[in-house]
Amino acid sequence: MLRGAAVLAGAAATAPLLGGAATAPAAATGEADALFKAGKFKQAGHAYEEILKKDPGNLRAARQRGYVGLLSNRFPDAEKYLKMAVKLAPDDKEANELLGDCYIRQDEFALSAPCWRAAGAEDYATWFAAISGEPYQVHGDIARVRIREMDPRPLVEASVNGGPPKRFTFYTGAPNLSLTASAAKEAGLNPVVSQKSDFEGTPIWVHYGVLDSFKLGGIELRNVPVGWSSTESGEDVGTDDDGLIGTWVFYHLLTTFDYAGRSLILRRRTPEVAGQVRAAAVRAGAEPLPMWLARDHGIHSLGSIAGSGPRVVGVNLGGIGEIAAGMPGETAERLRIRTDRDRPIETFAHSHPTITYPCYPKEIRLGNAVAEEVYCETDPNMPVNVPWPYGPGFDGLGHFAHCFFKPYNVTLDFTDMNLYVARGKAI
Repeated sequence: MLRGAAVLAGAAATAPLLGGAATAPAAATGEADALFKAGKFKQAGHAYEEILKKDPGNLRAARQRGYVGLLSNRFPDAEKYLKMAVKLAPDDKEANELLGDCYIRQDEFALSAPCWRAAGAEDYATWFAAISGEPYQVHGDIARVRIREMDPRPLVEASVNGGPPKRFTFYTGAPNLSLTASAAKEAGLNPVVSQKSDFEGTPIWVHYGVLDSFKLGGIELRNVPVGWSSTESGEDVGTDDDGLIGTWVFYHLLTTFDYAGRSLILRRRTPEVAGQVRAAAVRAGAEPLPMWLARDHGIHSLGSIAGSGPRVVGVNLGGIGEIAAGMPGETAERLRIRTDRDRPIETFAHSHPTITYPCYPKEIRLGNAVAEEVYCETDPNMPVNVPWPYGPGFDGLGHFAHCFFKPYNVTLDFTDMNLYVARGKAI
């Protein structure tokens, strides 16, 4: 997704800078790091705590323990250890970026700005410092928004600053709400900061601002951080739709992606409503799956590919594509997945050109949701573990994509950090 990827450019270009006195030898955290890489986050968290009891100055242990808390939205834990890491090494970019993310998930944008500045993301720092008052104000209790088109990407209608309905796609592989340049101009938006970037070899400008109102059916969000991209001449980068709804919008609501019912169901997050939705999901046969949020927008859970057993997988709802799942070449080879190497596909992954191949695992599974012998893709150039700042830093079996979810409805509960997948239309 071009606009979503472009908006990431400012924060993704940074790299760690560790204070020498606080840097710990890798061997000191080796066992804990191995647990973390394998997706055993709870055990890794305990292991990092044990290291810190013996070595309170261990920067990596403090930073990683904070990251473990952040993955599950355990904000007191995350803040405690990330602040410890920043105190040990004030110039550590990774710790500052994680702490900045911790603050924006809690809508504490003013607190996040200095963290992003220390992380080297001056554009994010300026953007977040410009957000005053309460962001993401929710008005209304529930919206059931029709998915008007499903392929090649889902489209819903939404109103921007009280204007006529616009066509928006959605994708949890992108962070914030974003617009086309023309939609931003029509809404009267002015950027608080702009940055020149490059996407798939094309120079573009990425702009950041604040939107007064974004309305999806019966739910209206006010004071919403928004981004938009333009060519050097100010034209739209893409014209297939008017904008993209990313994970930041969805984690402010109790969201059900009702693929089978062709609707996007948005609810105000309250304990009562959450309890009702969880109970309905369980009655529909959906077991609660753990959910983790990495790198400010990347949703993960436990899934299985070709009999691998439960492993950490990405969950990419929305977006463009025909595949049910994607995976690194190493995963396809290790699990002996049938791969058609006579049909190479030239494509892009994270803005970089790559060649993938069709593959057909005997089974892919996410909870009780199963697909057999479906079309997937494998990328031999995709590493199993992409370190910070370009990836989550833990091993990924693969990711489940748009087409896998079509017979199901998927609910994301960002309070208890659970994901529910149930067959058929949502009740």
